[in-house]
Amino acid sequence: MSSSTKSKSRKAASQPNQFEGLTASSVAARMPAWVQCPELVVPIAETRDQVRNLENATPAELRAITKQRLRQEIDFIGNERFSSAREGKRIFAEELGLAERQTALGIAAIRRSGVDLPIHLGRLCEAPLLKPEQERLLFERMNYLLQQAAIHRSVLYPDRPSRHRLELIELYVALADWHRDRIVEANLRLVFSIVKKFVNPNNNFDELLSDGIVALIRGVEKFDFDRGFRFSTYATQVVRRNAYRTVVLRQQERQKVMGGLQDMDIDIGEEERESAISEKRWHELRSRLSVMLGDLDRREKFIIRARFSLGSHRRVHTLQSLADRLGVSKERVRQLERRAMDKLRAMAGTTDLAELEG
Repeated sequence: MSSSTKSKSRKAASQPNQFEGLTASSVAARMPAWVQCPELVVPIAETRDQVRNLENATPAELRAITKQRLRQEIDFIGNERFSSAREGKRIFAEELGLAERQTALGIAAIRRSGVDLPIHLGRLCEAPLLKPEQERLLFERMNYLLQQAAIHRSVLYPDRPSRHRLELIELYVALADWHRDRIVEANLRLVFSIVKKFVNPNNNFDELLSDGIVALIRGVEKFDFDRGFRFSTYATQVVRRNAYRTVVLRQQERQKVMGGLQDMDIDIGEEERESAISEKRWHELRSRLSVMLGDLDRREKFIIRARFSLGSHRRVHTLQSLADRLGVSKERVRQLERRAMDKLRAMAGTTDLAELEG
C-alpha cells in the first residue's frame, strides 16, 4: 500500500462522515459468525464483566445509553482491507499463540530498574515480548474491532434505540481493549527501562512509571500497524518524550512556586534555592500555599494562580487577559492582585514555617 493511501486511511478514522450513507437497515444489528471463532473464546470470557446485559433495560434507559455512546468518539487506525465482508473471518482465523506470563521476567525487570520497588510491581512485566507477527495481528484485530464498533455507532438513533446494536458496540470495544492491553503488557518493561533514567529527588519512579504507562497506551492507540515498523521503536520515542516533558514541566512549576513564595516574603533559604528541594518538603510547601490560597476570595484566588501559573494554569497570564476574562478593567485586576498579595504576605507572616525547614 502506498504512503498516500495509508495517510488517507488514517485520516478517515477521524472523519465523522466516513460512514456516510450507512443506515440502520443496511448494517444488521446481529452477531457476525467470526465472533464465535476459537481465537475469541478467551477474550470474550475475560471481558464478560465489561459488557452490560441490556435485556431488561427500559426504552428510556436505552435512549440515555444511546445518547451517551454518541457523545463518545471511537478512534481507530483505518485500513482499506477492513471494508471487505470477509475480513473478520480472515483476521480471527490465524492463531495468535500468546506465551504464558512468566514470574521470572517481572522479577528481572524490578532488579534491572535499579530502584527500590515493591515486588508486586514485577507482575506488570511478566508478559513475554511479542513476535513481529503477533504484534501486527494484535494491532490489526484491535483496530478492526474498533472500526466495527464505530460503524454500528454511526447508525445509532436516540429516538429508536437498538438494544442489540448497543450490546454489539460494547462487546467490540471491550474486545478491542483486551487486544490493546496485551500489547501494553508486552511493552511495560520498555517503560521501566526508560523512565528509570529520569528518576531524581524531585521525580520519583512511581509517578514517572504511571505517566509512562499512560503515554504507552496512547501510543498503542495511535500506532499505524500497516507501516511496517516495530511498535517498540515508536513507543520508545513516545515514552521518552513524555518523561522528558513531565520532568521539565514539574521543574518549571517548582520554579514558579518558588518565585511565588519569595514574592510573598517566605524565606526558603539560600541553600534550598541552590539545591533540589526534597519531595516531602516540596509537597509541604505546596500544601501550605494551597491552604493560604484557600483563604482568598474566588477572584483573588483565580488571579494569583493565573499570574504565577499555579494549578491548571500552564502559562503566566497578563493583566489584560485576566481583565478580559473577568469583565473588569486592567487596573481593577492590578488592584485585586495587590490586595491578594497583601493578604498572602500577612498569612505568611503569621504562619509558622519552621517545621518545613531542612
